[in-house]
Amino acid sequence: MNHEEEVLWVSEALDAVERIPDTEERVKTMSQVMAEQVRRNADWARQRRELVYKLRGEGVSFRKIAERVGTSPSTVQSILSGFTDSGKHRTSAKERNAQPPETAE
Repeated sequence: MNHEEEVLWVSEALDAVERIPDTEERVKTMSQVMAEQVRRNADWARQRRELVYKLRGEGVSFRKIAERVGTSPSTVQSILSGFTDSGKHRTSAKERNAQPPETAE
């Protein structure tokens, strides 16, 4: 089985979960799948981050890295900038560059 067939197989398995007729069983199964994916996310993100840094170290462009790892150039840029959260939770450049308030002594 090649990687495209594996992705299709996983997608079909998720579709099957969504078709479970009993609402309670469907939601319980969805919860189990989500919990399993949360467990994997940190490792998958680490592996992607390592490959992005490796490719960039080899001089590969953001666009080519994005093509090779299956993501967008902006995601590659975010990884290389050290961001780990989604854009809506990031601090702005202005906030990152702001000086901390002085404290009274």
